Amino acid sequence: MPIRNALASLAVTDLDSALPWYERLLGRPADSRPMAEVAEWKFEGGGWLQVYQRPKRAGLGSVTLAVTDIEAQQRWLEACGINLGEQSAGPKVKTLMITDPAGNHIAFAQAIDPGIAQ
Repeated sequence: MPIRNALASLAVTDLDSALPWYERLLGRPADSRPMAEVAEWKFEGGGWLQVYQRPKRAGLGSVTLAVTDIEAQQRWLEACGINLGEQSAGPKVKTLMITDPAGNHIAFAQAIDPGIAQ
């Protein structure tokens, strides 16, 4: 049976307090609220980011979001007042790492090598 899509998920302690931060980060409200404790954003290239309320798992997640312009993403984060974390670059990818208020790690990655997932 073929896999049709993938959802990345991050647990937070309280979804209602996490939503404004994620809406600012992603520039829009959630595309879907399938349950009271779940918010989902769909991306144009496929895939979803799911943020859900689960206090015991909060802050233990990590996700990588593919972008086409890491410098523009950095400017967006700075304009949103989101603290920038570790930045790195290699011959195949440039990355920028931030942490959400729950402690989850969010990496933004720009592929330089066309053979890398985008």
